[in-house]
Order: sequence, then C-alpha cells, then structure tokens
Amino acid sequence: MILAAAVRRSGLDALSARASNDSVEFPHFLANHAPMVLVALDKLGASPERLEEWYETYRAKSGLIRIPDPVAPIDARTWEAALGGRAREADYRDFFAAEVRRLGIAGAVQTYLPRLVQGVAASATHPLMRLAYGILEQDRREVGVALAYWAACYLPLPAATGAQPKTEDPAEVLGAVDAIEGVHDYEPESDLLWHNIRAVGALPGFRPVVDWLAFDADAPRRMAATSLALFVGTMDFAAVHAVTGLHWARLVSPCLQNQEPLYRAFWQVIASLVPKIGFPSIPSPGELERMRRREAPPWSAIKAAAIRSDDEHDISLTFSCLQEEEVWNDPLYRVAAARRLALIP
Repeated sequence: MILAAAVRRSGLDALSARASNDSVEFPHFLANHAPMVLVALDKLGASPERLEEWYETYRAKSGLIRIPDPVAPIDARTWEAALGGRAREADYRDFFAAEVRRLGIAGAVQTYLPRLVQGVAASATHPLMRLAYGILEQDRREVGVALAYWAACYLPLPAATGAQPKTEDPAEVLGAVDAIEGVHDYEPESDLLWHNIRAVGALPGFRPVVDWLAFDADAPRRMAATSLALFVGTMDFAAVHAVTGLHWARLVSPCLQNQEPLYRAFWQVIASLVPKIGFPSIPSPGELERMRRREAPPWSAIKAAAIRSDDEHDISLTFSCLQEEEVWNDPLYRVAAARRLALIP
C-alpha cells in the first residue's frame, strides 16, 4: 500500500512538473486547468495511467501554449506597476518563485495577497483556484505560479468603502443586481466569463455591491450554501464557479490575517455573473430540501464517473463538492455532483 501510494505520488509530481511549464492561459484568454485538475484526479483516486491520459488529452484539446518570453525583471519595488500585463507572466513567475523561496508559502501569501485580492476576478477566478490547490498540496512552485498568474491577469472590481451593509443574506445581494441600471443590456467584449465580469463591474450602479453583504464569522457558510443553491437551481456553467470558488477561498483564507476582503471581493464577482446566469431565482428552502432528499449514487460511483470524464469542470466540481460536504455536512453537494455528471436527472 505504501509503495503504491509512493508510485502514485511520483507520477503526479512528474506530471505536475511538466504541466507547470505550460502558460497559465491558452488562446484566447482561457484558463489552463491542468495543474489543478491533476491534483483533483489524484485525490479522487485516479490511476497514474489515467492522470497521464487525461493530461495529454487536455493538452491536445486545449492547445496549451508555452510561457511567453521574459520582458524585464520584476522586483519588490516595481511588481505592482505591471499588474494586469499578461505578457509579463514569465517575469512574475521569476519574481514570485523567489519570494516564495524567501518567505515560505504562508509568508508570501500574507505579504502579497492583500494587494491582489481585489483583482480576484482575474482570469475568471482561476488564479484563486491555482493558489488554493498549491496551498492544499503545500507546493511552493505552484503557489509562486499562482501569485504570478493572479498578478499578470489582475482584474480589479470596485473596492469596498466600508459603507453600511444591506443584508446578511448572500442571496439578497444576488437578487438586488437585477435593479442595477444597464445590467440588462451591457455588452461584453466576448462571451468569456471574465469579459462579462469586467463589463458588469464597470457599470456605475455596480460600485456599491461589494459593500452590500454583512460579513461575520458565519458569512463563509452562508455564501457556500447560497452558491450551492444557485448551482442546483440553474445547473449553469458560471454557477459552477460559485461552488468551486467558495471551496478555493476556504483553502486560501487561513493564510490571511483578515479574510473578509477575499470573501467580499469574491462575492462581488459572483454578483457580476448574475446577468450571465440569467437573473436566476434561488430555490426556496423547501425546494432545496426536496433536492437534498433525492436518491443519488454513493461518492464512490460519483468519483469513478468524474475520473472517467475528460471535462475539467466535471472533475473540479466533483472534488470541490466532496471537500465542501466534509466541512458543511450538506448532502446536497453529493446530489449536485451527481447531476453535473448526468448520473441523475
């Protein structure tokens, strides 16, 4: 058993090292999920052979590209000047790799994430994903790449002002987006999630949204529950990122002295996606309870189906649902994963 685990770990490490040489995005501006999904597959129980097969399939299907050539060195005095410059990926990789070596994982995250957090919309929140998986694995290389990814694709939304919150209910924040002027007829540059986020975030009426939710120790649980309800009520692609993103935020937040800005900025991103999702209604408590009681396959069957899938979002959502159920003790996560994998209607 120990030998088999060592073989699996060796195979994952080798593949992860190869995957780290690919750029963080591929044309056009799509997030490279491979390094994170390999970890998820391994934790779901995939064999080394399946990891290899999945990576090669994903690499060919996506057309992954190499890291762009360096432009100029970045240091602690200049690192903020190039935020949002995708061409600086290699420069940011070099800088943050050195900072993680110098400060350690926790030290680097504590030093740099407070400045980056308002740009969590970067690449549709996938730098947060990469950072979360790097922290989960305690992988210094991946943490450095994640911070570089976040910096190179930095996409800020309006900052919190400390204004009086409107509600303790995350669902009320999402529902109130419907009344923002221009939110029904905005025009994103393309259908990419982050283009939608950017376009909605630029509406003048969207500026106060970041302050609407009252934040306390229970807020992450309420946000996770609302995200799950949003997903099972819509089964929408954008809503997948609400569920997985709260998982990622939960993994990252212990590294921060103040968790509120991360959660507040993340919920602002989900609010910006409400038009893209179609201004959905959140299912009622009764409807959610009926969904919760549905018969669904055991986790062993769900994990096996996810492992067979070539869809990165199937795997990512399944792993996040598995991990979140362990924390929040809500069987609706198992139902959600089973529905995403078409194991139940």
